[in-house]
Amino acid sequence: MPTPEIDLNHKTEENSPNLSRLQKMKFTIQHYYYSYRTNISGILLGALFGFLMSHAGATTYDYHAKMFLLIDLQLVKVIGTSIVVAIIGISLLKKYKVRAISTGVEVDFVKKKYQEGLITGAFLFGVGWAMTASCPGTVPAMLGEGKVGAIFTLIGLLLGTMAYGVLQTYNAHNKTLERTHHNQD
Repeated sequence: MPTPEIDLNHKTEENSPNLSRLQKMKFTIQHYYYSYRTNISGILLGALFGFLMSHAGATTYDYHAKMFLLIDLQLVKVIGTSIVVAIIGISLLKKYKVRAISTGVEVDFVKKKYQEGLITGAFLFGVGWAMTASCPGTVPAMLGEGKVGAIFTLIGLLLGTMAYGVLQTYNAHNKTLERTHHNQD
């Protein structure tokens, strides 16, 4: 469903001086809703996701430690359930060619090709998860709960993401140099 365009400079009944304050407020709210509905949807769904993760124990350090020590497998069950729900959900989205709520564009599922260093990156991700007892998805929920340790995890995530970007740029630059050097020979 496309977003209707609202021109506030155009003389319409919305900006007519004869409208009551309540009607003007209604039009203003509608305008902001259509303009920011992606952000509003994201905030509401993110808050719901954070609440559900917190309720499941995914934001509790002890549950993560017990999972990695194989003492309590509650989080393994939560993660396994999430994977099954995601597989079913994505299958249904693909089957019915669902459109995005905010843009109306058909949701596209593009398979990414294998990248060199994926295994190493996954290993580092696991080590970071075990060391901090949190994964990237739980950090905002932990911050929302007031867990100060999550700030350091967030800093590590941002630095790691930045390092990955710098390394990818460096590798791409070196490959370009190698190709131009190889072509000159």
